[in-house]
Amino acid sequence: MSTGSDPLKPQWFQILLCLADRELHGTAIMEEVLERTDGAMKLWPGTLYGSLHEMSERSLIRETEAPEEAAPEGGRPRFYAITPEGRRALREAVERMAAYIRVAAAKDVVDDLEVV
Repeated sequence: MSTGSDPLKPQWFQILLCLADRELHGTAIMEEVLERTDGAMKLWPGTLYGSLHEMSERSLIRETEAPEEAAPEGGRPRFYAITPEGRRALREAVERMAAYIRVAAAKDVVDDLEVV
């Protein structure tokens, strides 16, 4: 199942952005989102793992094998990777945001902002 043209939930956008260039486990995703948003978004475990489960059901991400070196004593954390469908949804979300920014720039809402 796809998100189609539906906007991504903010936490889904951040999770997909984390996974855009590498596979990560849940704790690493939480830490990266917190750091990248300067503390503005904290993914609590219930929110994160609920999101990961739902995103997996919608084929936006998939669970992957944990690397050997990531195995703490007593088990391996679950690692996640973005799927082609997840990458499409992320790209659509970024394009939508860029369009919003172009409109804001045209209305002189923002100064000296370069949009890619």
